[in-house]
Amino acid sequence: MAKFHIKKGDTVKVLAGEYKGQTGKVIEMLGEKNKALVEGINVVKKHEKPSASNPQGGIIEKEAPIHLSNLMYVDADGKASRIGRKADENGKLVRYSKKTEDIIK
Repeated sequence: MAKFHIKKGDTVKVLAGEYKGQTGKVIEMLGEKNKALVEGINVVKKHEKPSASNPQGGIIEKEAPIHLSNLMYVDADGKASRIGRKADENGKLVRYSKKTEDIIK
């Protein structure tokens, strides 16, 4: 699978669409589709039939995937930044914020 500029657990900012400017935490990465689920972003209503796990059924709200090109990493200071990769002192590739040059854990 390809390496992406964001990972599960990162805080991201939405760059385009209805939720432009809002931030949220990445819940899940959908690598094959180049999309991610972000907490509280791109919420849609879905009609569900009654089932064993949801005996009531009805209309539920859940996050829909958003394309990775519309997301930007937000560092601990709350500033959106582009992501780069460089080797650390052990020679392992790590992500870093291009704005602050800080290594991302």
